[in-house]
Order: sequence, then structure tokens, then C-alpha cells
Amino acid sequence: MPKIDLLKIFPSLHNIPREFRADKFAGGLNYLLNGEVLTAAQGMEVKSPLMLMQQGAPAPYVLGEYADLSREEAFAALDAAEKAWSSGMGVWPRMTTEERINCMEEFLWRMRPLEKNFALLEMWEIGRPYQSCLDEFRRTLKYIEDTLAALKIMEKEARLLKRAGDFIYQLRRCALGMCLCMGPFNYPLNETFAMLIPALLMGNTVVVKLPKYGSLCTTPLFEAFARSFPAGVINIINGDGQTIITPIIESGKISVLGFIGSTRVANLLISQHPANNRLRTILGLEAKNPAFVFPDADIELAVKECINGALEFNGQRCTSLKHIWVHSSMADKFLAAMNQAVEELVCGMPWEDGVMITPLPEAGKCEWLTRLVEDACQKGARVVNPGGGQVYGNLFYPAIVFPVDPDMELYQVEQFGPLIPVTPFNRLEELMDYLSASDYGQQASIFTGSPHNAAPLIDGLANQVSRINLNAQCRRGPDELPFTGRKDSAEGTLSVSDALRSFSIRSLAVANDQGRDLFFDVLKSRKSKFLSI
Repeated sequence: MPKIDLLKIFPSLHNIPREFRADKFAGGLNYLLNGEVLTAAQGMEVKSPLMLMQQGAPAPYVLGEYADLSREEAFAALDAAEKAWSSGMGVWPRMTTEERINCMEEFLWRMRPLEKNFALLEMWEIGRPYQSCLDEFRRTLKYIEDTLAALKIMEKEARLLKRAGDFIYQLRRCALGMCLCMGPFNYPLNETFAMLIPALLMGNTVVVKLPKYGSLCTTPLFEAFARSFPAGVINIINGDGQTIITPIIESGKISVLGFIGSTRVANLLISQHPANNRLRTILGLEAKNPAFVFPDADIELAVKECINGALEFNGQRCTSLKHIWVHSSMADKFLAAMNQAVEELVCGMPWEDGVMITPLPEAGKCEWLTRLVEDACQKGARVVNPGGGQVYGNLFYPAIVFPVDPDMELYQVEQFGPLIPVTPFNRLEELMDYLSASDYGQQASIFTGSPHNAAPLIDGLANQVSRINLNAQCRRGPDELPFTGRKDSAEGTLSVSDALRSFSIRSLAVANDQGRDLFFDVLKSRKSKFLSI
């Protein structure tokens, strides 16, 4: 059994280091509408996953409230975005790229001082280790900087005049219209901004729906948005999705849906659009990223990467390793090393040094993970690490489950938690059969020292997933690389450059002999922001 002290995991308020204490947050009812930070009349209670010991037992700590907006307020946000868009003739879409860059640089300047505010709130909201919260904020700042740099290069290229036969033309990327962006709770800033920032920079107007968990940490940025962008360009709302999102989609006014979440919800949203052939979708959905460990793998390296890949932030990342396949000839040795690595992990509160496993933010998550373990064990698997699957309040101690086969639910679903299914294999064909049958296709990891093992699997994986990691865990970064997926894992591509393209469309002005004089006269007049050099 793991030696876990419940009193240590869930402290009393006075045992929390002073710099990490959080008073009830007063700004959670705020939302951003038409350039103004407003306060909702009603809200939903936010309970932190970081329970506190009260009368000898862990009890929820109420962190604050988030805005619970009405259908009418949702339409007000949509109307503001529509007015700012104005059929592509609004101030924002008609700005030059340089002018939009200036607005974003001003926002970046206003955002920087809010790092610690964000990190403390996010830590209390979703239980992410404090240092990881700081890292997310800093990574988002860099993402904005890199996107601005990429856009400047794109704009420089767009100024060039080109020829095609007898035609002369200039090609630019233009806005698509009004966007609805919905990010996830696990990276509420970085994942949301990976859609929001390129959408704005390309001239679109945006409505953002904050996630149910991890929304308070974003609210300190509202004032920076309001001061940096024209009214209505960005509107940020919160509340029950069916109440505020369904009517926005059903209006048919949204041109782009940027959504990171489940396939079920994505399909529901798309089906609600009355003309979904006009709806561009950029989706980040479920993943069941596998790792394949061959007999000649560096076992120390493989275990380290698999543990980090499966359990970083409790395994609540779309890029987590969610199914490990290990060659049967080394399964016992690999599992023994995995057990040892799990026992050495730090489980506790997110301000503790080196902590890996923290309380889970989602209500009912521990119960669902427990059901997955019980189903697997009833069908022939076992929990191989001491104490695996034990629940302490809303902390789930990592469980390594072996051998997992197709009859078990854990084999099929994305667990999105500290639960590691392991399956033995003997032949490459078993892996290819698994991959071709899987509904998911984001990434995979290969652990081997031999091209003989790696080469055929790389060739097979290339047509099943979008990224193949060699002797390394799956991950998103660096942000310059394309981030996408096949099958039910994604639609569209997010990266520094790809996202700018995803949230825009190519338009060109063209002239042959009879239009050539007018083409150059417009250039000389400098009256067009599109046709210009």
C-alpha cells in the first residue's frame, strides 16, 4: 500500500503557505460584452478541487462564482460581434494587418503583469501544480509573440505581386466572419488562446465561451481585452452551454467554430447550425495515444517517458499517453519498473515541490475511473501497483492495469485521468490491427533502439496518426509544429502558422490586359487596404 497521509494531502487553511492562500474570488461574475466588463446578476458556485480539512474530514472550498448568463445576454454578445464584423465592413476586419498587430501587442503588454494572479487562480480552480500554471501563462505569452512574428512574415509575403500566365495578382488571407471559440478546462488559457489569438489577428470577431472548470483564472484578462481592442471584437461569456451556446449556433451567424472537447459535444454543436456547410470547424477532440515498447528499448528511458506522458497533470491532457503496449517478453520487467516509478511520485497539493498527482477538478471523475478499473478486473485484468486506484477525497492514486484487452471499456475509451492500461503484444500485426480499428488518431510513441522495429511501424502510423514520437512521450509543442489529428481526434490544424491559415481564407485581386491599368492605378492611389504594397 502507498504511504499517503490524508492529513498532508488535504491541509487545513492555516497549514497552507501564505503565498498560496486564496480568498474568495470576487471577479468571477464578470463577463466581457461589446468592449465593457460587466457583472452578471447570477452565478454558479465554484468549488475548488483542493479540499480543506474541516472537523477531521476533507470538505470542498468555495472559491467563488462564475457568471451564469441568460439566453438574452448570449444574444447580446453575438449582436456585438455581428456589429463589429458588419458583413466584413466593420472597423476590425477592414484594419490593416499592422493595425491589428498593434492592438495585439498592446494586449500583450497589459497581460504580462497578470501572471501570478492567473497562476494562483488556476491552481485553486483545477488543481494544476503552481509551477505548471506559471509555465502555461508564459507559454501563452510566447505563443502570442510567435504568432505575431509569423503574421508579420505572412504580411510581407502578401505584399508581393505575382504573375500567372497573362494575369497579375495579389493574394492575401482574409477573415472568415464571426467565430465561436470554446476551450477546455485542462489548459483554459493556452488552448483557448491557440484559437482566439489567430482568429482575432486575421480580422474575425469572436465570442468566447469559458469552460465550466477553469474559467475564473481568465477573468483578470477581461480589462486588458477591453482596453486593447475595438468594442465587440471580442466578447467573453459563461454559463450553461445549452442556454447560451445553442441559440448562438442555431442563429446561423457563426462562420467558424473553434472547439476543444468531446466528439459528442462537437457533433451536437455542428448539427445545430442551420447551414453547417457554411461552418468552418477547427476541433481538438479525444485521443487514445498509444506507446509501443519493444524488447530492445532503453527500459529506464521508456519508463520515465511513459510515466511522465501518462501522468503529467494527472493524465488530463489530450496528448497524454493513454494506452501502453509492451512486448510480452519484457512485460514483467517493464511493469516492475513502472511500479517503482509510480511509488516515487509525489502525490499532494499543487504548491508542493515536485508534485505530480493532485486532486481532480471534475465532479464524479474518481467514481468513473474506479468503474473502469472494476470493469477491467472483472474481465481478467489486475491492478499491478500497490495501492493503485485508491481514492482519497477527489484524489485518485495512479493505477497500472494489466493485461487490458478489447473486451474492457478501459481499452476503448479515453480515460483522461491517472489510469494506465497496459497490453502485451508479440507481433507488429497486432499493433497495426489495433491502430486501424481505433477511432482515434492524434499521436503515438515508439520505444526501440532498432530501425528494424521502428521503420515499419512509422510507415503504418503515418497513415493512422498525425505525429509519431521516437523514444519520447507524446506532446503538443513546440508550437511551431502542426498540431492536429485523424479520425475522431481533430479537424483542422493548430500551430503558430497553421492556425492563422485555419481562421482565414485566401482572397486575391486579379487583372489581365484589360484590367492591368486599373490594378496599378489602385496601387498608386493607396486607397485600398487589400490591394496594396
